[in-house]
Amino acid sequence: MADITKTMLRPRVVIVGGGFGGLTVAQGLANAPVDLTVVDQHNYHLFQPLLYQVATAALSPADIASPIRAILRRQCNTSVMLATVTGIDATRREVVSGERRIPFDYLVLATGAQHAYFGHDGWEAHAKGIKKIDDATFLRRKILLAFERAELETDPEERNRLLTFVVVGGGATGVEIAGAMAELACKALASDFRVIDPAHARIILVEAGPRLLPTFHEHLSKAARHSLEALGVEVRLSTTVTGCDEAGVSSGTGRIEARTVVWGAGVQASRAGEWLQAETDRVGRVKVAPDLSAPGHANIFVIGDTAHVLGMDGKPLPGVAPVAKQEGKYIAKLIRARIAGREHPPFRYRDPGSLATIGRKQAVVQFGRVRLSGYLAWWLWSLVHIYFLIGFRNRLVVAMNWAWTYASFQRGTRLITGPDPETGEKEPSSVMAVLPRGAT
Repeated sequence: MADITKTMLRPRVVIVGGGFGGLTVAQGLANAPVDLTVVDQHNYHLFQPLLYQVATAALSPADIASPIRAILRRQCNTSVMLATVTGIDATRREVVSGERRIPFDYLVLATGAQHAYFGHDGWEAHAKGIKKIDDATFLRRKILLAFERAELETDPEERNRLLTFVVVGGGATGVEIAGAMAELACKALASDFRVIDPAHARIILVEAGPRLLPTFHEHLSKAARHSLEALGVEVRLSTTVTGCDEAGVSSGTGRIEARTVVWGAGVQASRAGEWLQAETDRVGRVKVAPDLSAPGHANIFVIGDTAHVLGMDGKPLPGVAPVAKQEGKYIAKLIRARIAGREHPPFRYRDPGSLATIGRKQAVVQFGRVRLSGYLAWWLWSLVHIYFLIGFRNRLVVAMNWAWTYASFQRGTRLITGPDPETGEKEPSSVMAVLPRGAT
């Protein structure tokens, strides 16, 4: 009876979101005197920075995702709930999921972000972004089917559309996927077709600003552009997209005919601000207090892509994994301190640096005043990403896959599965498999 009473009296902590921030909070509260519930609409934790490699057939989804229950299985104070949150009742201290109510004493909202199309939501049907596994596998199907259809296409103009790929946005996501697509076309698929030459595919990166990777030093931005152009990517700066449809994109400088458009130009925060009726910035992030709590709710914390947090320079912190992880560690320590009746200082972010890769052996790395580009930066980028993968198996698989890809230029996951992105049919229509030149 004593144990039951003790359990009932323990603070109830609910974490909504199993991404970098939410999972870090959960792990930080292992063995803490709390009853912890992690709620997510998916049953897995996803390493989002490598989604573009799934989209370009370098990795499979299982290489960059792990079940949340498996990650937290040794935490006796933790339960995992597969559910979609539809609201927050702050007065009654309950998380709302349809008809279900989940009570809390402390709530952590780490609900992430989604794609933003700057008021043109209709563009999403023609320009897919990469935020989820489904997005990445959708793009993989679309990219690989474009080459298959081009192999059969007799109309030169339509073939050119199929072999033209547009990436909108010159941030890290756009730069990385543009480089990966160029290598897929020029290296991995180079000898797989008999009618077309995949190396003649056009990869066009469109950026509205004056340079790529605006959060990096200008020297690294120039290095990134040089590396992309060496791979054959056409970089168009100061070019704003004004229209997007199934046949391409329009901009102030003209029209690009393309059947595949990838969106990497902006994000919109989750509906957490709406749930809390809190003040938000222009992309929907909640403007939190110095301890990352929602204004007026000392027991509700907002972190990651959902939170508007100012750095030491007075600018909002970027929506990247290191920010979410540091915020998650802070919240776990803060909750422990409050339970123990101790004060805890405000959150302070320590910038570990920024990294972006451009293809097979080029990357840019920025750690304070240390700036690297090229082959050494690529190795450092690889080691950092492998280190942050959850679970030994994932790290081992990714390391082996990358080693194989680097040595052979082959992509082991070039499988077209699922419904046709264009027609919705279960099997792609009028597309036949082809053998490499010289095969029998």
